[in-house]
Formats: sequence, structure tokens, C-alpha cells
Amino acid sequence: MRFLYVAPRYHTNQMDIMKGLVERGDEVRFISHYAAIIEDYSYVTPIVLGYSRLYQILDFLYVKVIHRKDPTAIIFKIQHGFPPMGRLRRLICEFAPDVVILRERSLYSMAAYHICKKKGYPCILYNQNPLWSEPVKTDLPHRLVSRFSPKIRMTPVMGSKKPGTSIRPEDYFVPFVTRPQCAPDQRKYFADDRIHILCIGKYEIRKHHLMLLRVVKRLKDKYNLHLTLVGEATNHFQKEYCGKVRQFVREHHMEDMVMVKTNVPRCEMEKEYLAADLYVIPSTLEMASVSQLEAMSYSLPVIVSSTNGTACYVEDDVTGFWFRDCDEQDLFDKLDAMLCDQVRMIKMGEAGYRAVVEKYNFETYYETVLGMRERIVQEHLY
Repeated sequence: MRFLYVAPRYHTNQMDIMKGLVERGDEVRFISHYAAIIEDYSYVTPIVLGYSRLYQILDFLYVKVIHRKDPTAIIFKIQHGFPPMGRLRRLICEFAPDVVILRERSLYSMAAYHICKKKGYPCILYNQNPLWSEPVKTDLPHRLVSRFSPKIRMTPVMGSKKPGTSIRPEDYFVPFVTRPQCAPDQRKYFADDRIHILCIGKYEIRKHHLMLLRVVKRLKDKYNLHLTLVGEATNHFQKEYCGKVRQFVREHHMEDMVMVKTNVPRCEMEKEYLAADLYVIPSTLEMASVSQLEAMSYSLPVIVSSTNGTACYVEDDVTGFWFRDCDEQDLFDKLDAMLCDQVRMIKMGEAGYRAVVEKYNFETYYETVLGMRERIVQEHLY
């Protein structure tokens, strides 16, 4: 089988999928809009196609001139950037994919879908909107977007069943994939009689590093703790926020119990997970994160915000805890409840590892994608 992916970037949450495809003997081509500084090309090296020359000019004006003080301006290109059509058409047609997975309902994906539809290549839309969702809007812009996007969609976000929501028959829940890394009986916990907490996330305000630091500071006299923060700090805004995190550590004399790390290569992340006893994701506005699955694959219990799109991967009070989004006191309470019982922490880590083995494996992903492809072909949903 030939699998084609078109996405803004080659994200780390694709790593185990790429590994599974390559090990099966399938051919994979990954076309990305741009490349991030921290990416791992162990299994697939993406083709960084970039944007058309016209859009590059528009993007420069939007990011560097009009919104130069807005740290979120750089994501404008994910929805509105458009590709060099000639090169994109050649890359798709020469590969002749058996299945195409397009990320987001964006101008870039619409361009790729237009090419694939004309050639009869089955396309699947991949985004992180919840499976349980409200009815699709029927105004003209939304109708146009739906018309020029794949009919079949997959998402790693379950969402919640509530009044006004339903599951469309064209939508599929396909969770993130990770591989079991370290079983509970193969690792050690609480080295040096300390409880080691790990937090991974870009140095951005919404990741709530400072909130976690304040909570840890309140707990430091009750427990022997060590906190490791690992995150990307590559642009001006991230570096500035990382500086504030470091400043907090210095001002509160926490240097002996907090380690702040930046831009750690993925190949070095294993030792961070193995050194930890607990994984915490304090961020808000998190559409979906794969790091809690990675932590569970190393037999770690997890604390995650209730609004995290993939919070459902953590079974509350079984593989970890949920805390109320942006609620510092509730994060304190959940962390305190976790830290007070080390035996339960280990049991939660064991349960998380079993969940990875049983639910979040490559085989389930592969079978579901092939099932979607078969439906597209049989029902002519091109």
C-alpha cells in the first residue's frame, strides 16, 4: 500500500504510525507545509513543499508587519496558506497513492483534495474536532468548505455526549498510537527517595508552567519533590516566556528541585520518561496531546486538564486524575491526592501501560484506516 499524508508539519504524534507503516513494508510519502526545529526523521523524511510565492508575501505582511506583536499570528498559515500547485500535483501523481490523509479543512488540503479527486485517489480528512459534535453549519462558507473537503473524517478526539451533539456516520474515532516502552516491572520508581514529576510542553502561557510551579512550591514542604520541565523555546515569544519560568525558579529558590530544559531532541526523551514517577499536563486550550500516551507507555500515572481533547485517554482515578481546567486549587488537590499514596501511583502506572497495549496500538489504527478506504471506494465517496 502507498500512504500519502499532507499536513502542516511532521508532528511527533505521527512517529509510531510512520514506524508501523514502514515496518509493514508499506510506502509512505509525507508532504508538509513547513518543518519545525525539533522533528525526528527516523522512519520517514517529509518533503517540505512550502507555500506558493504569492502566499509567502502575504504571510510576511500578516506575521511580520500587521500582527508582529501577536504570538499566535504564525498559525494563520495553517488554515490559509496555499501550496505551489504545480509541484504539489507532480508529487501526488508520481506517487499514485492508495490512500491519502489530509490534515485540516484548509486551503492547502483543499488543493490536494482537488488533485486527488480528479485522479480517483481515496482521501480521508484528519482533524482534531471531537467525534461527538454539534450539527455542521449550513451557511454558504461552511457548505463550500465541506464540498471541497474529503467526505470521510477521522479524529483522535472523542469529545463528550451531551445535548445537541451526535456522531456523524462519516466520522470515525481513531486514537493516537504509541508503542509500549517500559513495563512496570522493568523500571524503577522514586529514585533517591524523591518523587520526580515530568511536564512536557512548549514554553507558552497556555501551557501553565507557572501555575504548576506555584503548586509544586506549595507542596515542597510536604513531599520530597523534583520537577522537570521540558519544552520548545525557539521563537521570540517562547524564549521570553521560558525566561519568566526560569526567573520564577530563581526568585523562589527552587533551583535544587526544578530543572528547566529546552529543545530536547526526541531521541533523548526516553531518559526523561524513565527518570519520572508522574506526568502532569497543566495546559489549557489543548485540542489534543499525545504526550500522556507516551507517559503511560512508560508506566507513569498522569494528571491532565479536564478540557484536554485527549483527556479520555486517561481514565480518571484509574490511570491518573483529571483536574478542572485552569483551576490552580484543583490541580493542587489532585497532585496532593496523587503524591500521598505511592503504591497507588505505581498501580495507576501499571493500568496506563495496559491501556496502551490494549487500546492505543498501531494495528487498530491500520485496520480502521483501511476500513475507511474500503468504504470510500465502495460508496464512491471521492
